[in-house]
Amino acid sequence: MSRGVLRVYLGAAPGVGKTFAMLSEGRRRRDRGSDVVVALVETHGRPHTAELLDGLEVTDRCRVEHRGTTHFELDVEAVLRRRPEVVLVDELAHTVIGDPAGPTKRWQQVDRLLAAGIDVISTVNVQHLESLNDVVAEITGIRQQETIPDEVVRAADQIELVDMSPEALRRRLAHGNVYHADKVDAALSHFFRVGNLGALRELALLWVADRVDAGLAQYRAQHGIDQPWPARERVIVALAGGPEGETLLRRGARIAQRGVGGELIAVHVGRSDGLLPGQAGNLEAQRALTERLGGSFHRIVGDNIAEAITDFARGANATLIVIGASSKRPWQSLFVGSVSNAVVTGAGEAIDVHVVTHDRARRGSLPRRKDLLGLRRRVAGWIAAIIVPAALVAAESLAITSIGLTTEAVLTIAVTVGVALLGGLWPAIVAAVWGSLLLNWFRTPPLHTITIASPGNALALLITVVVGAAVASVVDIAARRSNQARRAGRDAEILSILAGSVVRGEDTVAAILEQLRTTFKMTSVSLVERDDPRSAWRSVQQTASPAADPTGSPAGVDRPAQDDIEIRVTPTLGLVLRGPDLDGGSRRVLEAFAAQATVVLERERLRQRAEEAGRLEAGDAMRRTLLAAVSHDLRTPLASIKASVTSLQQRDVDFSPEDHDQLLQMVQQSTVQLERLVDNLLDMSRLQSGTARPRSQQISVDEVVWPALASVPATRVRVEVDETLPLIITDPGLLERALGNIVENAVRHTPDDTVITITARLDPTTGDRPMIEIRVVDHGPGVSDDAKERMFDSFQQVGDRRRAGGLGLGLAVARGFSEAVGGRLTAEDTPGGGLTMVISVPTATGAAASPAPSETLEGLR
Repeated sequence: MSRGVLRVYLGAAPGVGKTFAMLSEGRRRRDRGSDVVVALVETHGRPHTAELLDGLEVTDRCRVEHRGTTHFELDVEAVLRRRPEVVLVDELAHTVIGDPAGPTKRWQQVDRLLAAGIDVISTVNVQHLESLNDVVAEITGIRQQETIPDEVVRAADQIELVDMSPEALRRRLAHGNVYHADKVDAALSHFFRVGNLGALRELALLWVADRVDAGLAQYRAQHGIDQPWPARERVIVALAGGPEGETLLRRGARIAQRGVGGELIAVHVGRSDGLLPGQAGNLEAQRALTERLGGSFHRIVGDNIAEAITDFARGANATLIVIGASSKRPWQSLFVGSVSNAVVTGAGEAIDVHVVTHDRARRGSLPRRKDLLGLRRRVAGWIAAIIVPAALVAAESLAITSIGLTTEAVLTIAVTVGVALLGGLWPAIVAAVWGSLLLNWFRTPPLHTITIASPGNALALLITVVVGAAVASVVDIAARRSNQARRAGRDAEILSILAGSVVRGEDTVAAILEQLRTTFKMTSVSLVERDDPRSAWRSVQQTASPAADPTGSPAGVDRPAQDDIEIRVTPTLGLVLRGPDLDGGSRRVLEAFAAQATVVLERERLRQRAEEAGRLEAGDAMRRTLLAAVSHDLRTPLASIKASVTSLQQRDVDFSPEDHDQLLQMVQQSTVQLERLVDNLLDMSRLQSGTARPRSQQISVDEVVWPALASVPATRVRVEVDETLPLIITDPGLLERALGNIVENAVRHTPDDTVITITARLDPTTGDRPMIEIRVVDHGPGVSDDAKERMFDSFQQVGDRRRAGGLGLGLAVARGFSEAVGGRLTAEDTPGGGLTMVISVPTATGAAASPAPSETLEGLR
């Protein structure tokens, strides 16, 4: 059954006409052919509202006496019995009076109707929303006692704001269309003042705008829209970690407050090689200030700060980026560039950038850049920059034939390029300058001076330096692009693995969390859940590194204070990670992990529910079959016992000794039959509940076979068991019951003049796991191939024919006990006609390979 649809009319204030709108919608749907009933409507004596009830079906309400007053409440059971298509329920935030189970909200009653598949149309005023309760109390001076969680209303499929200007609402009130005449003056002078109504109206508009914005964000995510849609003012404040951050935050907050429903978002982009000195304290203070200003704080990692900021802004659908003026000195910006200028360039036309000046502008120092080449390559580059040019000049000086200055300059350029590829920018520049100076000193006239007489030599030196710097820059850019490509490839590989696991259905929640923890080098990862958006979080599944303490921090490591990373998947599901900060790309992959964990969790729960439903269905089927079987198979021996005993108790009839013995024999046979039926029922119950615990021991085959034949006539059975067979390991009691049921079944289904043969032999096909085969051979009618497996099912007899009494449990119990002791029970055709039942039991020499009792019993469940 699909859940019903909830439509809520949200009133900006009492009297704006939300109940009127609800009834009008009900009449419109009724005229359109829908089955509409009114479960509860509060007209408050308003005639125009009461007129709309004409022609609508109204269900009965519950009459409640409370503190000497009669109240009428919603009768949920009456609505469920009526089962309309649409039901109208007024005042969604109302508290149900006189509920013996405690205070119950009307929205909880409505939830029952929705769960039953009934569409509900309801109303609520904005002052009853839980998040606005304090604000409304400050504005109006009246605290509402009846509140409703915001998420209940936000979860509605449709929300329609019923609004009216303060002046129009006051006119309606003055005309007596809201309250009785004796209450109008008090209402106009207190709650319904123009300022109060204007503030409530703005609160309602902002609240609905938030819900619309959430829907817009969901739509953009579903359709992969990266470009911001400026539906509302969303301001991103980029924090560098310096003291100027407070100035930027306050400026951003003022900008956000200028628009309707503006939002302040602070973001700090940290480098993957850690925080700069002094940043941690500043950022913590700025986080606290952001929260006081009503904004949210985010920390991401990225080597390209400008690119990380613009990517984050596009993902957050921001309209404005507030960033501080560059703290670099003007000459530094020529070589390194400015983050603020890069943000302006990268923001494009969709996002505005507001650059704020501050007292540290143009006074800073060069920021640290992440060493993408590695320390070993840098050291090797510096060594090569000093040694290789000197070795080149020395080789040229010792050469017998001069190769020419031009060739020597080209070789110097080649050395510079090589050093650039090895060590990067600065070693390449040093190699170019050092090589040029050596050429000038040793190879360029006038020798042994730094004088450059020829303009061509000066040009060669300049070209060498420029080429070295250009190649080194290309190497640096290539290293960064290579790093980004590796990261993108890693993300793509992770997402590919996740997609494959979704298709194959192989992952578990624990496996996904562990993969997430190891992939992102986290200390601990927890999947958390809560019942509703207002309740506390609880951990559903958690994984932590072996070196982590119970709180998730690495044992023995004095790590800096660092906030947990929270990923909200749904209002009631999320991920909490403890470990290093992540960049924007990693966060996107992390969100994919979170979504996958949620899908797998739901899949596991659905599988558990399906298994539970299957067990319940099987149990119900067994109970139904048992009742049907008991009504016949247990009545038959009971009826025979009762008839025989009644006959023996008659005083007016003289039975001959033969008749007397025959009646007693009938009682005995019926009692044995009844005992066998009850034992089989109890055994099947033990197998179903998993309480048949085997107690294995070493024993010979004949010690099990002979006790199993106690209830079978000796003339019907022949035993051919070799006493030299190896010992078996089994539970003698369970194996004896299984063998006894098989033999009794064979005796009942074969002619009286046939003999059942029991043999035992070592199975030569089992190899390293020796098994003993105990065979029960009969020459009866046999069983068709398609019925050989079906006859082991509970309450089944071949062809579903009730022969010689019985519930059809004997073979089911026999197979269950055989598997419980580590063996197996199969059926074969007897050569010449008949059926052979084979019980395979492990020998004592193969005990180590036999399944553990717990595993066997788990399979029985």
